[in-house]
Amino acid sequence: MNSPSSSRDNTPVGHEAPPGVAEVAWTTHVSLDTDLLERLVLRHRERQRRYHRIEHVEAVLGHIDELATHESIDDLSVVVAAALYHDAIYESQHPANERASARLARRDLMALGWDTSRATLVGTMIEGTKTHVDPPDTGTAVLFDADLAILGADDVGYQRYASKIRDEYGHLDNAEWTAGRTSVLTAFLERQTIYATATGRAQWEEAARVNITAELAELTV
Repeated sequence: MNSPSSSRDNTPVGHEAPPGVAEVAWTTHVSLDTDLLERLVLRHRERQRRYHRIEHVEAVLGHIDELATHESIDDLSVVVAAALYHDAIYESQHPANERASARLARRDLMALGWDTSRATLVGTMIEGTKTHVDPPDTGTAVLFDADLAILGADDVGYQRYASKIRDEYGHLDNAEWTAGRTSVLTAFLERQTIYATATGRAQWEEAARVNITAELAELTV
């Protein structure tokens, strides 16, 4: 048996991000065994993290729930597992966080009884979050959009996000930070669309472009 109920569990995850939403998502979509979840949550609470914490994971789960009501996803449990494990390994100076997180996800899921093909798909989705481009299916598109939803937050939410990202890169001086951040943000603006799903574009595209443009202006002052 690959998940608590079936191999393709399309039960929506929690909409908001109340305490315990990660556990609800895990026991609904991944496994009734929570030992590995406890270890995973500890990873997401490591001291070096400022933005990429368990709160971000729970926000992503909430956005997946929003998107899943409008987008047709073949295997929601795979998307939820990818959300739970994306950024499981996170060091701002490490160039292969996504690959390491994918490897951990595949190992844990197979230990829990997931079949190789589904565990591999979870890993592939996680590796895709390095660039968030060219999702091969709707499930991956939903994961990408949920992860990038913060770009379309209100002004206060976006400023808080940007500040936490800067803190995570505290090892960079201002010139290094400005160059790197400018490159990342400019790449988003140069895309035809930031979001891969119609729902994501309708909900966050305009605000994301406004937020990114404003941050770029601040960086160049």
